[in-house]
Amino acid sequence: MTEKNKTVGGTLYLVATPIGNRADISERALKVLSEVDFIAAEDTRNSGLLLSHYGISKPFVSYHEHNKYERGEHIANRLESGESCALITDAGTPAISDPGEDIVALCAARGIPVSSIPGACAAVTALSMSALPTRRFVFEGFLPPDKGERRRRLALLANETRTVILYEAPHKLKRTLGDMLSAWGDRRISICRELTKLNEEVIRTTIAEAVRLYEENDPRGEYVLVIDGAAEAATADEYPEDPEAHVQSLMDEGLSRMDAIKAAAKARGLSKGAFYKQLLAESEAE
Repeated sequence: MTEKNKTVGGTLYLVATPIGNRADISERALKVLSEVDFIAAEDTRNSGLLLSHYGISKPFVSYHEHNKYERGEHIANRLESGESCALITDAGTPAISDPGEDIVALCAARGIPVSSIPGACAAVTALSMSALPTRRFVFEGFLPPDKGERRRRLALLANETRTVILYEAPHKLKRTLGDMLSAWGDRRISICRELTKLNEEVIRTTIAEAVRLYEENDPRGEYVLVIDGAAEAATADEYPEDPEAHVQSLMDEGLSRMDAIKAAAKARGLSKGAFYKQLLAESEAE
């Protein structure tokens, strides 16, 4: 083992774990997990089963959304004292749509080394299988649970020309598909579920067809949604010529006035300040 690859005390290791198929864990990940002083895990029971499968036994610290501030300080203090820690999530890469981003920021602020051990990521896995454009994409994770916030987020994404990637739970899938159809109209979508598992499925269809599909079938498993971006030509032409009417149309979709001004300015290729001047000039001219 070379010195470069040897784990050292005082480092936080972000270790990617399988998103379904246990065989997808890397040799390097197993090596780091077996050498660190302790492991921080989202669900210690779930992670314990994974490590037990590979004959690894290490002390666990529970670290998740509801205790991340208190435990983050605890973990950082141990790292500063010279211990090494592997951070793992239930599945996939830590700190991606995950409370791990907070402890990475904490370590960066305190000068604690952070090293990433790459591996599976559900978003990238789904994108690669989607048959949709992969050169430019935007990852949004889970949409807000609040109805108003969710619709505002979708409205802000309406003119996004990059491929959009979302995560969704089965009991929320029907609602999300319906909201997307209302906010974006019909588009191509790849619905990816149970990735790398025995029941892996990729449905390449349209949002409208997906709504109909799940009216007749109950969603099962964890979903990654990959959605075609808005057409380039549509973003430049499909808005009211009048600036105030443009803002009002976005407010009618659920945006606050400030968010509507930002979105309208972006669609017109203007800074928010320049567009705001147009609104003021129009108001003074009336």
